[in-house]
Amino acid sequence: MNKVILMGRLTRDPEVRYSQGASQTVVGRFSIAVDRRFKREGEPDADFFNCTCFNKQAEFVERYLHKGTKIVLSGRIQNDNYTNKDGQMVYSVRVMVDEIEFAESKNASGGNGGGYNNDGGYNGGGFGGGANSAPAASGVGDGFMNIPDGIDEELPFN
Repeated sequence: MNKVILMGRLTRDPEVRYSQGASQTVVGRFSIAVDRRFKREGEPDADFFNCTCFNKQAEFVERYLHKGTKIVLSGRIQNDNYTNKDGQMVYSVRVMVDEIEFAESKNASGGNGGGYNNDGGYNGGGFGGGANSAPAASGVGDGFMNIPDGIDEELPFN
């Protein structure tokens, strides 16, 4: 089984390219920094992963993600080895993204509360949907949304 789940912040704005031809493919590339749980003296505090996504997911990434956005993604690891111009083999890996979600509220990140899976379907927020998919609060930080006075008269159900 080849499955990876990562949570981290984008290290730069995503790069999105559109292919030419009869069936246009959209390719999104970005990298994320994932904090290490255990930190040792003299070692890095984070690991960096290059990620690739396609089509609707790439359009979502282009539209809503930017440097510093905290995300959760799932996908698979793929070898990205090549021979450089000096004839030396360069070994690296890339995460091929299957699902992507925001990992913090709209207020904290300035983003959106959901994400796209690889099939182009919308996930309502929270990793994999479900009970964690509550919309972000737009209140004073107490977890509740501010409701203006007098709204009762405007609601169609009382």
